[in-house]
Amino acid sequence: MTDPPPIPSRVEANAGGKKGHRKGTRKPPVAAEGALAHGVVALGVAAQGVVAEGEGAEAPESGPLRRCLVTGMVQTKTALVRFVIDPEGAIVPDLDGSLPGRGLWLSARRDVVETATAKKAFARAARRAVVVPNDLANRVEALLRRRCLETVGLARRAGLVAAGFDVVKAAAKQGHVMLLLEASDGAMDGRRKVTGAAPGVPVVDVFSAAELAAALGREHVIHVAISASRASERALVARLLADVARLVGYSAVA
Repeated sequence: MTDPPPIPSRVEANAGGKKGHRKGTRKPPVAAEGALAHGVVALGVAAQGVVAEGEGAEAPESGPLRRCLVTGMVQTKTALVRFVIDPEGAIVPDLDGSLPGRGLWLSARRDVVETATAKKAFARAARRAVVVPNDLANRVEALLRRRCLETVGLARRAGLVAAGFDVVKAAAKQGHVMLLLEASDGAMDGRRKVTGAAPGVPVVDVFSAAELAAALGREHVIHVAISASRASERALVARLLADVARLVGYSAVA
């Protein structure tokens, strides 16, 4: 596995349109193909759900593509955050996409959520008065972090997790590891030794030792390895990578 390329800038579809489109109409912008999330260390983690230019911008609620209320960018669901209006008229983040009601979608970026709040984008899209919590951007980030750590907990309960310097390093040398989690506040020397034993394995370092320990039910954790062999296990790792990419992209400076 090689290092990912630099993050490309976002592009818009040709404003001139293609033959057959009405004159003067404009396709909604779409995210550049192959865009990467900022900040996931070592080999990097490709952001899931970024789409190339094409049709599908007006996909129905059940379709794969959604348009951000603020940027107009068309992306797949995993690259955005869904919001709904609760019975009291308040805006509620719906990261699982399971809450009833019409979805209001924003790019998974803190600045976009803050802009939507300041410019009343939710009310305009819903065509009704809504209540937007002042700390909505912080709530979204907290939920994104919790979702990632809950998936780490699922991996532990499935027996896919090894923790501790010696155990993780041994697993890495055996070639069984699909993902390494290194505490952001861990000593760099130890982290280098562990990651050096697993060349080509993605490394995530966005969680503190306390967060990893809480997710795994331990007192202190710096090094974590997640292994997977069956398709369902690999799908769990892929879900975690996608969620981490969304979290890191959310907090990155645009």
